Amino acid sequence: MSEITPDLVRHLGVLARIQLDDAEVTRLTGELDAIVDNIAKVGQVARDDVPATSHPIALQNVFRPDEVGTMLTTEQALQNAPDADGDRFRVTAILAEEEQ
Repeated sequence: MSEITPDLVRHLGVLARIQLDDAEVTRLTGELDAIVDNIAKVGQVARDDVPATSHPIALQNVFRPDEVGTMLTTEQALQNAPDADGDRFRVTAILAEEEQ
């Protein structure tokens, strides 16, 4: 039996700045009561010999190793660019002078 009461739900509603009518208070009291009871059941099952985990299934890294590969030369990267300035792409300014 949890300690969720309609008054507590109303207080939580005030703290969250949520206006709750009586029907919502009644519904949320039951739902929060069930949530608290289920959390208590989990706490009863958890034992000291069971290590805490963040996930029920062991996670493993699925990314490939980060290895340096062949890269484009500056000339290859700029060969199809609409406009270039030396070894850089030239693009239209998107910020006004005072914003730069």
